Amino acid sequence: MELLREMVITDGKVYDNNVLKVDSFLNHQIDAGLMMKMAESFYEYFKKDKITKILTIEASGIAPAIMVANLFKVPMVFAKKSKPSTLKNNDVYTAEVHSYTKNITNTIVVSEKFINKDDKVLIVDDFLANGQATLGLMEIVKQAGAETVGVGILVEKSFQDGRKLLDERNVNVCSLCRIASLENNEVKFNISDDEK
Repeated sequence: MELLREMVITDGKVYDNNVLKVDSFLNHQIDAGLMMKMAESFYEYFKKDKITKILTIEASGIAPAIMVANLFKVPMVFAKKSKPSTLKNNDVYTAEVHSYTKNITNTIVVSEKFINKDDKVLIVDDFLANGQATLGLMEIVKQAGAETVGVGILVEKSFQDGRKLLDERNVNVCSLCRIASLENNEVKFNISDDEK
């Protein structure tokens, strides 16, 4: 997606050759117009798939996921990074997710009443790097007996293992912006815009 790529170049900041900071438009301050255009891209890509739920993880995935859910006219569910006292242990699906950027592991939770065996789930998140958040969300879908029909990613760091892990599981992934390298603190995109 050309607009997202332009914003990554003009407003993104690279640190330590592997961290891309996009907090001025994606995950702290949010450009709503850009978010809607990205949601429309996901809708066009996945509209044939009879989606019944959009699933993400708090907090950065919520903004794109809610916009996508609005277009599909289905609920958006987000996994919480800690279990609220209002949920009982046997009323939730859980998965362990390690955050590369924060270097912590969270047990994410989703209430059993929000995903069931009849759901066809589209996972939406802001970044795909090592793939742990997406794999954790897929584990929750699996525990529910539902089906992950695809994954929509705003920014993919193709030089890390996440995409490979999803490809090994035959997951249909649509990444709007694929980054081949952040070496020398410079963003280099994958050569082909047609890569999904």
